[in-house]
Amino acid sequence: MFKWLRRLRALPSIPEDAWQATIQRYAFLGALPAAAQQRLRTLAAEFLRDKEFHGTQGFVITDEVALAIAAQAVLPILNLKGGLDWYDDFVGIVVHPSEVVARRKIVDEAQVVHEYDEVVAGEAMDRGPVMLSWQDVLASGITTGGGYNVVIHEFAHKIDMRAGDADGCPPLPPGFAGKRSAREARAAWLAVLQPAYEDFREKTILAERFGAEPPWLDDYGAVSISEFFAVACEAYFVNRTAFARDFPSVLALFDEFFGRGQA
Repeated sequence: MFKWLRRLRALPSIPEDAWQATIQRYAFLGALPAAAQQRLRTLAAEFLRDKEFHGTQGFVITDEVALAIAAQAVLPILNLKGGLDWYDDFVGIVVHPSEVVARRKIVDEAQVVHEYDEVVAGEAMDRGPVMLSWQDVLASGITTGGGYNVVIHEFAHKIDMRAGDADGCPPLPPGFAGKRSAREARAAWLAVLQPAYEDFREKTILAERFGAEPPWLDDYGAVSISEFFAVACEAYFVNRTAFARDFPSVLALFDEFFGRGQA
C-alpha cells in the first residue's frame, strides 16, 4: 500500500543546472547520447520519488548527493524491461561520509566460526537497503580509468540478487542468447562469465604472489564470481573502451543483457 501511495506523488522536476552539474562531474553520464540522457534523467527522477535517503554520522543528504546517487544507480537499468521494478525490494539508501568498518562472521567447511573486520565503501543487502560512502561516490567522477564506481557496483549486486542469492547471474529474459529455457540461458551466461572470472582471478593471484603485472580492473573482483560480475559492471559502464579490449566476450554478453545501443 505504501509503495502505491509513493507512486501517486508527483514526479520531481530536476533543475537544469543541477542535472548539468551532475553529468559534467560524472563524464560517463554526459557521454550518453541525448535521447539516453533524457531517459536517464526521467528514471533518476522516478528513483528520487520512490527511494528514501538517510545520512549517518551527521552526514546531510543534499540535492547534490541524492541526484548523484540516483543518476548512477539507474544507469544499469536504463534499457532493462521493467525499469525501477528491478529495485523494488528496498526503499532506503544509507549514506556514510566515508568508508565504514563492517564486522563479518563466516563459518568454514569445518564449522569453525571466523570473525573479522572489513573496510567497505558500499554494501547491498538482500531485500534490504543499499549503503554507500559519499567519499567514494564523489570519487567516481575521477576513477573511471580504473573502471571503479561504487554506486554501479552495489546496484549491480541488487540486479544479481533478483534471481536469489548473488551468484553472478541476474534473471535473464526469455530467449536470452537464443536459448529456449531459463536453464539454458543461465548456462550460456556462465559459459562466458565463469572463464572470464577464472582468468581474472589467476592474473590477480600472479600479481599478488609473484609480482606479475596486475590487472587494471579492481582486484576485488577476484573474491567471487558475484563480485567479479559487479566489478565488471562498473568497468562496462564507465570505461567501455578498456573493458572491450580486455573482456570482449563479456562485453558482448553485457550488451545483450543491458540493451546497449537501444534508442
